[in-house]
Amino acid sequence: MKRRDALSALLLAVAIALGALREFLFVNLNYQLDFVLHKRTVSYAHSAFRRWAGDWDAEMLIRGKWLLSLAFIATTLFLTAGLARLRFGDHRLLRVTVVAFLTIGALAMLLQAVAARHPFAYPIAVQLLHALQYPIPLLLVWALSWRSPT
Repeated sequence: MKRRDALSALLLAVAIALGALREFLFVNLNYQLDFVLHKRTVSYAHSAFRRWAGDWDAEMLIRGKWLLSLAFIATTLFLTAGLARLRFGDHRLLRVTVVAFLTIGALAMLLQAVAARHPFAYPIAVQLLHALQYPIPLLLVWALSWRSPT
């Protein structure tokens, strides 16, 4: 196996592991947020998560979700740029990658604002933000790297 392929596999594995961590954190954040907002008697959040964020109020949980979202987007952008550099051999896709992330993020935020009047836009905004937080961009770069240059 070539060094490039081994490093590509490592970056993809890191991105997949981070996607699993993101899923754990956000599922439990949502459980805890539901518990706090609706004053439920039982929280379905994992006990380790409750030890970490059990005393947070709704505002802190929502702020935590946004901060974690931004952190995962930034990490995915960094990994995607690294994979593009590794697969294509230079930084020529860095600007395109950053612009694509910013454009998708801006569109998601616009749809989030539109959702106040048109609820159909909310799930689209959420899915766009999710796409930036999971290894989807890395998989796209990896797949494009196998494309014939002709």
